[in-house]
Amino acid sequence: MDEDVKKFLYVNRKAPYGTIYAQEALEVVLIGAAFDQDVALAFLDDGVFQLTKGQDTKEIGLKNFSPTFRALGDYEVTKLYVEKESLEERGLTLDDLQDIQYEDEDDDWAEKPSIRLVSRAEMADIMAEQDVVLSF
Repeated sequence: MDEDVKKFLYVNRKAPYGTIYAQEALEVVLIGAAFDQDVALAFLDDGVFQLTKGQDTKEIGLKNFSPTFRALGDYEVTKLYVEKESLEERGLTLDDLQDIQYEDEDDDWAEKPSIRLVSRAEMADIMAEQDVVLSF
């Protein structure tokens, strides 16, 4: 990677609906990725709900933006870190999350999972390695 490219981590801590934070974070991620930033996302606390399968927003009258996560690989956003403890505290497992994949150009375009389950301690290390951390 180019040494001049800064590493950006977008931390998602809010539920997907009820506030504008989750959708705004996703839009900022897409903009950053379009400008060739090294972008990764972290999902902690209620932010893990942003990645759950089968979201239905008809009853609340809001657009369901969750399918957009599956397009992140097209923007070379391939690192979605999910905190294991946040999932467990909410009664969720990896199976409750969307299957988000990217095509690895360095491995004959093999499809690989974008979601990486990490412990709270590993998440702290990941955050410490970033040049910029933005929390939503």
